[in-house]
Amino acid sequence: MTDPTAPASAGTSSTGTASTAPAPVPDPDDNRRQVLYWRLLARLFDPEEQPALESASLAVVEDIGLPPALLDPGASVDSVVQRHPDLADEFEGLMTPEAEPDGERDRAAEVRRAALASKLLLNVFSTGSGAVSAGQLARWQSDTGWLERALGCPPGGLRGGRATGPAAGGLGSELGSLEADLVSRMRLREVLADPKLAARLTPSMSLIEQLLRDKGNLSGVALANAKSLIRRYVDEVAEVLRTQVEKATAGELDRSVPPKRVFRNLDLDRTIWKNLTNWSPEEERLYVDRLYYRHTTRRTTPQRLIVVVDQSGSMVDSMVNCTILASIFAGLPKVDVHLVAYDTRAIDLTPWVRDPFDVLLRTNLGGGNDGPVAMAMARPKIAEPKNTVMVWISDFYEFDRSQPLYEGIEAVHRSGVRFIPVGSVTSSGRQEVNPWFRERFKALGTPVVSGRVDKLVHELKTFLT
Repeated sequence: MTDPTAPASAGTSSTGTASTAPAPVPDPDDNRRQVLYWRLLARLFDPEEQPALESASLAVVEDIGLPPALLDPGASVDSVVQRHPDLADEFEGLMTPEAEPDGERDRAAEVRRAALASKLLLNVFSTGSGAVSAGQLARWQSDTGWLERALGCPPGGLRGGRATGPAAGGLGSELGSLEADLVSRMRLREVLADPKLAARLTPSMSLIEQLLRDKGNLSGVALANAKSLIRRYVDEVAEVLRTQVEKATAGELDRSVPPKRVFRNLDLDRTIWKNLTNWSPEEERLYVDRLYYRHTTRRTTPQRLIVVVDQSGSMVDSMVNCTILASIFAGLPKVDVHLVAYDTRAIDLTPWVRDPFDVLLRTNLGGGNDGPVAMAMARPKIAEPKNTVMVWISDFYEFDRSQPLYEGIEAVHRSGVRFIPVGSVTSSGRQEVNPWFRERFKALGTPVVSGRVDKLVHELKTFLT
């Protein structure tokens, strides 16, 4: 007998009779999408569940009209798109879909996106183990380019050193780490010694870092191929950074110089406003006593830019980017650029600053760092403090040399030099700065600048031109 004081159980009415409410019918598209994502997770983490999910996923893919090649881990995205060109447009922006106008989910479209996204994620993040060939690295780079496009970025936009994208930052760091692991597993010297294999390599930050570290062990054909790859990468990044420099704010107008009295500088609105008292109602004519012109001349005082960059192991991407950036600013009129790189020793790279390729070949990446040694080389380059900006790029982990370096920086700042500390110079802006230095720079009035390349470009362009 039912206790009338007991609460009604789920699926039972208060009178004890069974509820007749129908159970919700599962959406078949939801089931399909779950199968595809379960397969994705199984291939990455749980191989025991893989066989059953492979056959189920094949049925889903065929049912929604997609090619079975999407499930083939040996097929690159390029090969799939070559056989099915209509899929290229679907991969573009795949992971940044626009919201449905009516607010309702298109579940069939979600299943299709799940299948395509699974292909990208597996090809990029399931890198296996063991030796890597030049062809495998090239394929991974191409597949990663498709993933970046799916996230709304240009190929290379998330891996540091080129354009930025909406997903830059954490994911960009992960992709960079994966690429670095693949490069380290490749017999790079053997690949470079074979022109056909070397031609398959695509320059990237990870590859350039490995080449710069190993250049002392290369010779002949291998060294020539390494230099060619470094030159290609330098030229590609320089083109991106040069565009950012050209678009940046160009500094304040110099109003101490009278404006040029030419037609293109005529300020028509101001001229009319200033002469309104000369309006003749009878003649309906405005008589102009004086023309007004816009100021267009910018300050031309020569500026000195001193770039000091930490070339220890953790700062390789900053070394590459800031070297190229320094060469671009060295090409601007009235800008005198000096470049100092340091680890436990300092080297003056100013004679080669206009050619970042030569600069990079003269660097020795890795080792520790000694900031006071670099300051001893950089400080004598200050001729006119008020017309000098010093950019110091480092993570500022100096250990027992922290206080001497800070005292040198403080003295430079007090002298009138514009001091700009930067944690890194990358496209993603990721940086790790010694908290001890970060707090002191903030108190000094020179907070650490975000490591994003575009922000540093704006800071420098505003001061120097």
